[in-house]
Formats: sequence, structure tokens, C-alpha cells
Amino acid sequence: MIKVFTIFTLTLLFLFSSPVYSLDNSSKSLEKYTKKISNKFTRTYCNTSKFGISYEGALAFAIGETKKEFKNNKLNKLLDYSLLKNSIINDLENNCQVYDFGISNLENLKFN
Repeated sequence: MIKVFTIFTLTLLFLFSSPVYSLDNSSKSLEKYTKKISNKFTRTYCNTSKFGISYEGALAFAIGETKKEFKNNKLNKLLDYSLLKNSIINDLENNCQVYDFGISNLENLKFN
């Protein structure tokens, strides 16, 4: 009787259990996330500076908006900030033709 009950219980457990998936922290997902942050910052900075807002104002606004959008993402703790900053600099040069933007300007861009 105990064997029948055990087999029945195990069968029910296997039939009605839901699969558990691990958190996907692959390098591709981190690259996509880094690119997404870089694109957001670049769009915000370019649009703000085109409206005639000062360099410092556009920088502060772009950092604030980017932080607000991405502050609660689980991938923030895995981000390589040096790669993110380089990606932002490259995007600014390619998309906005901003060539004098220093990487030191992005020191406040942290999602901690």
C-alpha cells in the first residue's frame, strides 16, 4: 500500500510540476542591454542638445533619464561600465557627430 501511494505521489509531482528556467545572463543579453542603454543615452543627449539646451544641461538630462529608465534592471550588477561608456562615445560620434565628448563626463552614469 505504501508503494502504491509513493508511486501515485511521484507521478502527480512529475505531471504537474512546472519547469524552472535559470536566469539568462549570457554575453549576448548583456551586449544587447549595453547597446540599449547606449542608444537611449545617445538619443536623449542628441535631442536635448538640438533644442538649444547647454552642454551641461543636456548631459545632466540624458544621464537622469537613462538612470530613471534602467535603474531597476537585474543586469545592472553585471554591466561593464567601461564598455558602456565606450559604446556611448562611439554612438555619439556616429549618430550625432559629437566628437569632443569626454569619457570622464559619464562618471555619474551608474545604476547602483
